[in-house]
Amino acid sequence: MAAGTGADIVSEFLSQNPHLVNWVESLRGYCETNKQWHARREFVLRNMEAFPTIQPGTPSPILDRLLSLSMVWANHVFLGCRYPQPVMDKINEMAEGITVIEAPERKTRDEIMGKTKRPAVSELDADYQGKRAKPNDPDVKAHAKSVGSTLKSGPPPGAPAEHQPFYNRLYKAVAWKLVSAGGFGPNLEHYEILRSCVESCKASLSCVFVPLKDIPDLPMGRTQKEGQVCELRCCTVYMGTGYGRDECAAKAMASKEALKVFQGQKVTVKVCRRRFRGRDVDDLVLLDEQSRSHVFPPALSYPFQEDQ
Repeated sequence: MAAGTGADIVSEFLSQNPHLVNWVESLRGYCETNKQWHARREFVLRNMEAFPTIQPGTPSPILDRLLSLSMVWANHVFLGCRYPQPVMDKINEMAEGITVIEAPERKTRDEIMGKTKRPAVSELDADYQGKRAKPNDPDVKAHAKSVGSTLKSGPPPGAPAEHQPFYNRLYKAVAWKLVSAGGFGPNLEHYEILRSCVESCKASLSCVFVPLKDIPDLPMGRTQKEGQVCELRCCTVYMGTGYGRDECAAKAMASKEALKVFQGQKVTVKVCRRRFRGRDVDDLVLLDEQSRSHVFPPALSYPFQEDQ
């Protein structure tokens, strides 16, 4: 593709190559928004020349590689996922010339863990903090309502029902994959199994890593503070958390925990309460059909904030 501006260049390219329109649209992920898909579509089309053996409509390892790199790039841009530096260098090189309008501003690890300094108190906030007003004071009530609205966040109404059909398909894909692998067990390549099943459903996994030593409020008596913690999500739904000596091991453990959910008769997307940055929030969580109380680890990421 020639250099140019986003949507116009893609439209011009597809008008000159109409045989690619239906094929490229078939590559869209089930849970991708229009913005995410248009950016990833441009990534794929811009880089097809670098993979000359790709035959549109014909599955091949080289096509899988291009699509995997496009998903890695989209995960980095829209979800803030981090990957080994050689991978980051590769996708940044491939994405040169692509402009994403109003891309999400990613937060640092310290911000994710709630360790940033408190912002300076504005004059208006200081005035309210110093006021000894009655609770029924209209100004105080209006201020409280304003503050509450800025802190409010959570999954949109109907989100569990919206995501359930995708996870019904993913459940079937995982079931067949585990059957072909001889059943669930400790010696499987858990991450590769989960990743391949998710991608077969035209979606991608989101991985967030945080060093264990940066996680506050560790249980008393825990002396091991080295290693990484990984949180897995797919289509904003929380799937599992794992700990390991490095990111690869943590990702494998998180995948193993996620696959355990698929061992029952069905999986269900529900809204559950979790801790994030020291407060309780509503989160989308993937659960099995067993009726029991769940204790979830604190969230390392939260895709439902109003400022994202």
